[in-house]
Amino acid sequence: MADYDPDNIFAKILKGEIPNKTVYENEHVLAFEDINPQAPVHVLVIPKGPYTDMRDFSKRASEEAQMAFSRSIGDIVEILELEKTGFRAIANTGINGLQEVPHYHLHILGGQPLGRMIHIS
Repeated sequence: MADYDPDNIFAKILKGEIPNKTVYENEHVLAFEDINPQAPVHVLVIPKGPYTDMRDFSKRASEEAQMAFSRSIGDIVEILELEKTGFRAIANTGINGLQEVPHYHLHILGGQPLGRMIHIS
């Protein structure tokens, strides 16, 4: 992944330049509804620091930021009422992973049976 772009859409959301429908926020994390949902529930979870992808976040983020991000998932799932029916968490990374925004983000999807992730023929 290339260097961090401080003008990517998620950086602009974090700076308050673009509105969002916040689901959860703490010192290290912002979670908001996806503007192009792929399931009845589709929330993006992003760290507030400038990390390009999961690898970058795991290498450079503080232990506190990593713990806050990880723990936020449980809180967000409860807010979305997905703890009983289940959900999918996906982090697309790099070109082959089809990452569209160069800011680490985790998709939380649910609200219906989601089917197989990849069909191998």
